[in-house]
Amino acid sequence: MTVTRKLKEFLDNNKVPYKVSTHQEVYTAQEVAASVHVHGKELAKVVMIKSQNKLIMTVLPASHRVNIEKTKKLLKDPEARLATEGEFKSQFPDCDVGAMPPFGNIYNLDVYVDKSLAEDEDIVFQAGSHVETIKMKYKDYSRLANPNVAEFAEHL
Repeated sequence: MTVTRKLKEFLDNNKVPYKVSTHQEVYTAQEVAASVHVHGKELAKVVMIKSQNKLIMTVLPASHRVNIEKTKKLLKDPEARLATEGEFKSQFPDCDVGAMPPFGNIYNLDVYVDKSLAEDEDIVFQAGSHVETIKMKYKDYSRLANPNVAEFAEHL
């Protein structure tokens, strides 16, 4: 699978500069960061949350993890939890499981970005597959994804 058509069309239609890179097939965010030679803080990973019977996309640096207690408070849902692959894979039919791009808005999902990622000039993220990434300016990402920026992650 290559960059999803939905993502490519979205970026191209919005005339945003980005660079696609191909790398060996890897599955964890830290492996992706190493494979494309970027610091874990610059690699944006997606973690799906199940909250009040809906899916929420969180986006954070590969060097961080979701603090579920902070996330529960942020979402005002004491039952919020990490979603299972089975709960979210059908939401992204054009993506390899676990390689979703951080544009929840093109999949009709609310997006929350951790404040630590918002401090980066550039971000790199999986482009829908386990072999391709996209690099772009965070300010362009923020403008297009229109995420809620909050503190919900902690450094590994």
